[in-house]
Amino acid sequence: MTVRFEDLSISSEILQAISDMGFEEASPIQALAIPRILAGSDVIGQAQTGTGKTAAFGIPALEKIDPKDRGVQALILCPTRELAIQVAEEISSLAAHKKGLNVLPVYGGQPIERQIRALVRGVQIVVGTPGRIIDHLERRTLDLSNIKISVLDEADEMLDMGFREDIEQILEKTPEFCQTVVFSATMPKPIVEMANRFLNDPEHLAVTQKQVTVPSIEQHYYELRPHQKLEALCRIIDANNLGRVIIFCSTKRGVDDLTTHLLGRGFSADALHGNLTQTQRERVMQRFRNGSMDILVATDVAARGLDVDDVEAVINYDIPNDVEDYVHRIGRTGRAGKSGRSFTFVTAREFYKLRDIMKYTKAKIIQSQVPTLQDVAGIKTAKLMEEVSLTLATGKLDRQSALVQTLLVDEYTSLDVAAALLHLLILRDSPVAASKESEFDDFAPDRNKKRERSDRDRGDRGDRGDRGDRGRDRGDRGRSDRGSFRDRERKDSDSRFSRPRDGGDRFERGEGRSFRDKNESRPERSGDRFAKGGREGFSNDRGGERHEPEAGMTRLFLNVGHKMRIGPRDIVGAIAGETGLPGKIIGAIDIRDSFSFVEVPSEHADNVISVMSGNQIRGYRIAADRANLKG
Repeated sequence: MTVRFEDLSISSEILQAISDMGFEEASPIQALAIPRILAGSDVIGQAQTGTGKTAAFGIPALEKIDPKDRGVQALILCPTRELAIQVAEEISSLAAHKKGLNVLPVYGGQPIERQIRALVRGVQIVVGTPGRIIDHLERRTLDLSNIKISVLDEADEMLDMGFREDIEQILEKTPEFCQTVVFSATMPKPIVEMANRFLNDPEHLAVTQKQVTVPSIEQHYYELRPHQKLEALCRIIDANNLGRVIIFCSTKRGVDDLTTHLLGRGFSADALHGNLTQTQRERVMQRFRNGSMDILVATDVAARGLDVDDVEAVINYDIPNDVEDYVHRIGRTGRAGKSGRSFTFVTAREFYKLRDIMKYTKAKIIQSQVPTLQDVAGIKTAKLMEEVSLTLATGKLDRQSALVQTLLVDEYTSLDVAAALLHLLILRDSPVAASKESEFDDFAPDRNKKRERSDRDRGDRGDRGDRGDRGRDRGDRGRSDRGSFRDRERKDSDSRFSRPRDGGDRFERGEGRSFRDKNESRPERSGDRFAKGGREGFSNDRGGERHEPEAGMTRLFLNVGHKMRIGPRDIVGAIAGETGLPGKIIGAIDIRDSFSFVEVPSEHADNVISVMSGNQIRGYRIAADRANLKG
């Protein structure tokens, strides 16, 4: 049944703002959640990305705010700075007609002094990342004693990133009368445990779909060799006449390289990844939103929380390792009832990933063939001829006719001139026009090697680890002790080390907070120095002897240690977040009083040294170098 916003007991000011934003009908999660949150109930809402969750909690939160009170009355926690900014912007738009109401996003990467000044001036709604909220609480620049509602947005993402202890510490600071709302795409056990502790008789709301992905998204895949990806990408963009596109790569370097290649071929593109400053990130997103740039090339972590309308297509240049990442990626197109398309590139060795995705999403992903140059040229020419016909129909070509007349000499007719102009336009309009068909005339997979591919697929599965273990890891995400922040810092000094699933933007520069892995504080593992999957390389005891690094690993020296309150999660988070390396490949860590050692794969050692040198962990400037193995 269709529910209109007018039917949800919403104030006229917010209804006007909703109308200004172009919305009339509430989404299913909005229709379920808004009345219950307005009534004061604690709520657990389960809905996928792109279903209107922000308005589902943002509208009731705004209705509870007293604009005359300049104190903080609502707190919204988000996993990433990008999502915090997006949520703050949307809530500000919803509050456009409510005078005296201020919304402040707080996150790492932005000078904290600026945020403190805004808090002193007075804001009613704070939207922030857990790490930066903790910083403000420790500085006593944020007072939660009078907040009326707290919201956890994308709670499963926050727990997956190791923020459970931070979230619990924050919720402990809220008053007894505070209403608590949790939104999450999935409901792992840690969320249920946290809800039982902090929510009061919550109502469970779920918007379920038979298909995990959005039905309005037309999904295609292309089986390619790695060296064919760039050419295939350009042809697909041209042949489909794609406008606003998001392309996903697995690494920051991959993002930069692909962006450079696209610019070189005449496409309007820019990069978005964790190495950009906040100012640079905001500039890139502004260009993408206002249409001055058509193609956004991004990593998964950098793109989390992005909410951009009218994305025509998502292209998985690198197929994601996690099926849930696939869902999040393509969920950025086909929104608000509009159709969308996704294109995924897969190599023979990655075919098992595609099968996992299709099994998980229960959606049909169509195998397609890369357009030939003739296909692209034909499509571009047809589009150009259509534009020419429209231009002729409008008339007003006197000036242009005069210019053509100057070219009409004895040997050239008007037909010759028109043909020459079309030739130039077609060449200039097609970035792939200079490609050599002979170099890419074998896009179709070699069916004679089908058996070989299947054998490789089975072999690759063995490298991925036991799926049962992976499932248990997911179920235990965020499991942690419930001690105070200071207690947890003391526990960090034990240097028990476990790895996150990936690093990404979990480390917020200057903020000095990263994450605790899902396994780090399991009681039954309290005696282990390294959690499951860790590599025992040397003693973690201060002053303990050093051993040779594991084969294929290089030991690095960092000039930070226990005295700076540095823990293993800080080091892993910093390296993973700044270099793009998966946290799971970082090796043993040895933390001393004033310095530390960390093992990284030898092929990445120079890059880690280069990226980390001059960077910061917990506000301390890092000097990184190869360790002296003789000491």
